[in-house]
Parts: sequence; C-alpha cells; structure tokens
Amino acid sequence: MSGYVAGSSNLAVGARTAALNAQAADDGSSIGDFGLARESTIIKPVSIPTSALPNRKPIAYSVKQGDTLASIALAFGIPFRDVIWSNPGLRVPLKVGQTLELPPVPGVVIAVKTGDSAESIAAAYGVDVTTVLGFNHIDGHALIPGRVLVIPVDPQVGPNLTTGVQADPVAPGRLMCPIPGASIIQKFGPTSFAVEPPYGGYLHFHTGVDVLAVYGTPIQAAAGGTVTAAGYADYFGLRVEVTDSFGLVEIYAHMSQVSVAVGDAVQQGKKVGLVGSTGLSIAPHLHFQLEIGGAPADPLPLVGC
Repeated sequence: MSGYVAGSSNLAVGARTAALNAQAADDGSSIGDFGLARESTIIKPVSIPTSALPNRKPIAYSVKQGDTLASIALAFGIPFRDVIWSNPGLRVPLKVGQTLELPPVPGVVIAVKTGDSAESIAAAYGVDVTTVLGFNHIDGHALIPGRVLVIPVDPQVGPNLTTGVQADPVAPGRLMCPIPGASIIQKFGPTSFAVEPPYGGYLHFHTGVDVLAVYGTPIQAAAGGTVTAAGYADYFGLRVEVTDSFGLVEIYAHMSQVSVAVGDAVQQGKKVGLVGSTGLSIAPHLHFQLEIGGAPADPLPLVGC
C-alpha cells in the first residue's frame, strides 16, 4: 500500500527502446521474451495494466435487509474491522437505510481534524506521507478540517498506536487469542447456565467467550489499542477494557490482577493482567468480550483461540 505517490494519475505509456546495440540475423526476429527491431535494438515488452485503478473516493453504502458487518466487508473485499474503523460510534445491529462510509481499498475513511497534517495522519495510520497525499490527489495545503480522506492501510501490517509502533505485530488484521493455546469452555450467545444474566430478550445470555486457564495465567492483549477502563465492575469483577486501533472494545474480565492503567497504549501481545475468579465467576477463567458501539458481539470469528 506504500506505492501510491503524490501527483496526477493520468499516466501515459510510450514506447521506449534501450540503447543496446546487437547484431540480428533477420529484421523483426525474436529471442525469448525480447524482440529485435529494425535497427537491431533490444526491446522489452511493456506490461500495461488491463484493469482500471480502484475508485479512490469513499463509498457511501446504504444498509439493506439482512446485511451484517461481516457480509458488507466480504462484499467490498475489505477487512471486517475496516467497516467499524471508518464509522466511529457505529452501533449494532445495523438499521436498514443507514449509510456507512466504506474505503474502496483496505484502509479507513477519515475526516481531517483541526491541527492535522499529512505527517501526523501518516504517522497515526502507519503509512507514508506520499500515500496520504497521492491516494487522495491532494497536496498538504488541501488538508482543511472536515475534508474526507481515504487512507489505504496494508491489512498485513495494520495501523500504528499513538506511540508510533505497529498496533498488531503478532496477528495483523485480526485478534490473537488472549491466552495462546487455551480452550474455549463457553461460547457467545443464549445459554441455559443460570448464573448468566438476561440480555437481548433471553433469560440467560453469555456476552463473550470463556477461556480456560489456571489462576494467575498471564492475559495478553488480543489487539493493540488504548486502555479505556481498568478496575472493578460488578459482573466482570476486576477487568480491563482496551479500545483497539479499529474502534472495537475488548473486555478482559474476572482477573486477579491488572497490569495496565487507563490511558496506556498497549501493543498486541502485551500483558494486561492475570487470570482470576472475581465478579460473577465460579472458577478461574478469562471472560473475553468484544463490543461494537456498546453492544456485545461474538469475538470467535476474529479471535485466534
């Protein structure tokens, strides 16, 4: 994704010959992939793209019946989290008719804020300045507050943290298992387990996934982001919340010890605390919950457990 350069995209491809003299047996003959012209000059064929460059403007998509974040991402060929990243404050379930801003390539749609520069935007998203300017066909003077830009981000690298380091070095574009190699003992969704509280019209509903681990096992950040809550919270007991670099909230609950503080920038894989059995828990384990716009979502399609 770093191959975009500032300037016009109206490219013209002209024939150019290399100044290498060669003796040819016959005019117009060929050797392998090369051709010999009348003046005995070696000419290498020029590869001309057969498909148009992607539309570089944000896509305004109107939600249809049956749409989900995953189905929309699949339809447009972008990572799931890019949809959330480009629509801050998004809530689920989606409503028919609501408009989503989508990037035409993997990346994010942003609005320029007061004080932003090409350099600060590039640093925030882990790309080159030429990517910010070139992909959007602008120069630095055009970065006025409110202007909407598309920032292409290589999904195999992902965005940066505010500290400038790569947010997700272990598993770019997805969530790693908070306890690598551990087993899931309870999945997301309605349950008959009486200890679970009601949610979404169900008498008992499990709003995350439970990961089996012994007391004191280190818990690693599933994705990089900023710690937005830490401490006790009723049902969760001792917990940590991390708002990841794409805008999803990760909750690590029932902990015995917290290793981070609110405001900390945490990189994927960093220890956030230790497994415990605080709050509404009957034995040591990790309750891992993923929230989008304040509503719990099933983390299993994303998390690598």
